[in-house]
Amino acid sequence: MKIDLTDTTASKINKALVQGRRAIGTPAVGMVLTLVIVTDEENAYDALKAANDASHEHPSRTLVVIKRVSRSPRDRTQSRLDAEVRVGADAGSGETVVLRLYGEVSDHAQSVVLPLLLPDAPVVVWWPVNAPLDPANDPLGALAQRRVTDTYASEQPVRELSARADTYTPGDTDLSWTRITPWRSMLAAALDQVVCEVKAVEVEGEEFNPSCELLAMWLADRLDVPVKRSLSGGPGLTAVRMDTDCGPIVLDRADGSLATLSIQGQPNRAVALKRRETAELIAEELRRLDPDDTYASALRFGVERLNSGPASAVRGAEAAVAKAVQAVALAEAAVARAEEPSAEEPSAEDSGEGSPAKGESVGAPTEIAAKAPGKEAKAQEPVTKAAAK
Repeated sequence: MKIDLTDTTASKINKALVQGRRAIGTPAVGMVLTLVIVTDEENAYDALKAANDASHEHPSRTLVVIKRVSRSPRDRTQSRLDAEVRVGADAGSGETVVLRLYGEVSDHAQSVVLPLLLPDAPVVVWWPVNAPLDPANDPLGALAQRRVTDTYASEQPVRELSARADTYTPGDTDLSWTRITPWRSMLAAALDQVVCEVKAVEVEGEEFNPSCELLAMWLADRLDVPVKRSLSGGPGLTAVRMDTDCGPIVLDRADGSLATLSIQGQPNRAVALKRRETAELIAEELRRLDPDDTYASALRFGVERLNSGPASAVRGAEAAVAKAVQAVALAEAAVARAEEPSAEEPSAEDSGEGSPAKGESVGAPTEIAAKAPGKEAKAQEPVTKAAAK
């Protein structure tokens, strides 16, 4: 059942929810939490579909906040709230309210959402795209006990991880971290089967995938060993190789669905390690609403402490070439300055082939000649520094 409300208020929306529940014959409220989705019109359908699928495991009231961009200056000064109320089969196992905010009211979304929250129930806020750098200090994020972002949807995922580490607050989490839960479970189980000491680890995956970086940081943080980050064609994570004193342990997934676990002295085993849909990721995050200390520890380890493999080698080579070019330019400039005639040094014609001019002392040319080597040495000094660089 769907109820469309134009230019409405939070009070009218609550009345429409009660009316919808009575119409389908379920007046009681059996939902366990409120899920607030902050997105745009382009990504609203996919996010709402994932939330509806997750509601079969976690019945919830889903509030979709869409901030519409006004086209004209006059429209930007006029506030309006449109709502679409869905109950029954159209809303999964809970209730759904799609809120479209126009004008100045879009800057005060928390005032619209607050009256619609379920009383005495946890609140989870999810940003599928365009998440704030500090979710806990966002007006909507401040209402929630759990704040879910996805660095994979950002333009610069690896740099976004560093920003998340700087602003982390207990209750923050990331779907890029949720994606590697099966990998972490499988690697932990593999290490439980052997009595070995891990010496080094290599994490292989596609470039600009924050899940690969998070897995590498988790391994480096927990094992306290060097972790190398290498690149592959994907999809996503492709392999983890651990060098131990008992032999290598390799978890290889080349096709994105089936992985092979290899342990020295044991037969290879096929492991189901498929890439999960967004609905499964959201359902996993809704199972626990307490702070994830393991995620916080891995996030704070820092991306810059990882060896990024070929990518960092290329960047290091480019930086070295740039420094060498700069050093050569400085050397050439220093040589050019040294070859320019000084205004204080008289030419052979002016000096009369070494004969002193009238009124000049005989020691003056000697004094100038004595200064010249000093200037020449000073001019050659940048060349020496550039060569040292």
